[in-house]
Amino acid sequence: MNIEHLKLFVRLAATHNISQAGLELGLSPAVSSAHINKLEQGLGVRLVHRTTRKVALTEEGKDFLPHAVEVLASVEAARGAVGVGKGLPSGTLRVSASASFGRMHLLPALKGFLDSYPDLNVDLRLSDSIIDMVEGGFDIAVRIAELKDSTLIARKLASDDRILCASPSYVAEFGEPESPQDLVKHRCITLMGLENWTFDTPDGQQVMRAAGRFRTDNGEAVRDACVDGLGISVSSIWSVYEQLEKGELMRVLRDYPLVSDTAVWAVYPSSRLLAPKVRAFIDYYAECFKEPVYWDAQA
Repeated sequence: MNIEHLKLFVRLAATHNISQAGLELGLSPAVSSAHINKLEQGLGVRLVHRTTRKVALTEEGKDFLPHAVEVLASVEAARGAVGVGKGLPSGTLRVSASASFGRMHLLPALKGFLDSYPDLNVDLRLSDSIIDMVEGGFDIAVRIAELKDSTLIARKLASDDRILCASPSYVAEFGEPESPQDLVKHRCITLMGLENWTFDTPDGQQVMRAAGRFRTDNGEAVRDACVDGLGISVSSIWSVYEQLEKGELMRVLRDYPLVSDTAVWAVYPSSRLLAPKVRAFIDYYAECFKEPVYWDAQA
């Protein structure tokens, strides 16, 4: 089985376009089409449905994709193992990350990473949507979430302490809540899908259904709306630490901490051999986030 054919197939699964997948690998459309044909002939099954505009994986193609990804990861790891001390990670590292976290904390440190590995390129996709890493052809994803059972391997990069915030102008106009129950009298800014806020109280955990006049699917929009005085919000320390330092936001309900098991995770597909470029990324950013002052929940 030809490794180059597998590489093309994996990129085709992500782009749904043979020409685009070939272009990323320096192949012409004709050569790309021929490679896919040879791969299908070798396997004896049809892997893709072709139309004039795009391609889609067949059921056999979907079943074959994770195995192709696994083979490529193992090959790259094996090459890295025999090349230890002789070279640095190379090729293209495809990364998916939360839009807000990626922009605020991955990008500022990216130059140092690329300077450390001059033969490595990075394709970074910033999105708050959870993507399928295998189907999307990603090597690694940085996710802000609870760690759940999955086929992915995860390494914690940092904590994700969350607090309740409001602007001084909002508190001056509407007052400051003294208990979670008081939130029913306040305007709450919510992130879609996260309307239930759980508090640790002397009487045990208490869940409040937050409601207000504004909700959004973007964390930075929640923060900015809170700064503008639209209401009270739940925000991660890593997102609002600058606004807290400037006095644009203040903590509320400090005596009632939020209950959350979320953290910043680096996740990657299960593999017995970890690709050198993935290991380099994880080790680099784990070091970057080792002592992040702005994660201090007592801010």
